[in-house]
Amino acid sequence: MRSLPIVLAVLLGVVMLGGCTKDASAPPPPPAEVNDQATGHYCGMLLVEHDGPKGQIHLASRSEPLWFSSVRDAIAFTRLPEEPRDIAAIYVNDMARAANWEQPEAGAWVDAREAWFVIESEVRGGMGAPEAVPFSEERVAETFREEHGGRVVRFGDIPDGYVIGPVDSSAEASHVSH
Repeated sequence: MRSLPIVLAVLLGVVMLGGCTKDASAPPPPPAEVNDQATGHYCGMLLVEHDGPKGQIHLASRSEPLWFSSVRDAIAFTRLPEEPRDIAAIYVNDMARAANWEQPEAGAWVDAREAWFVIESEVRGGMGAPEAVPFSEERVAETFREEHGGRVVRFGDIPDGYVIGPVDSSAEASHVSH
């Protein structure tokens, strides 16, 4: 009988700890919208000061997303060993739905792991670096590739060196017009 209070205390502790963990089957948080105060995680600059597609990463350990002034930076975050691994969601601007290249509209987001990316094109991102331009539709990514060069790949097929490697600043940047 003396062990019953101990067993109950242990069971209560297990139940309480179980309530503190996030449900692995819970849906990911929805994409947030860029506001005037959204600041790039690596550059520390306001996103509204940078043209092109942007990224956001939601961590289980944070209530607010981390913002990235380029898709390339958001992908790099997922590849760097020193960054947190508790990624709940990764969203990038869906350039298949965005009418405005400079500042994609609200709602133009796609899960990065489901997107098609055009890499190695002539188009530069918000920080003047080569960009991984994201699209929710493969056919739109192919059309972009035909117009701007490069190749179409999925998230997991983007080479680490493309998003982490040095940036060739001598290449001439191309701007997208819609």
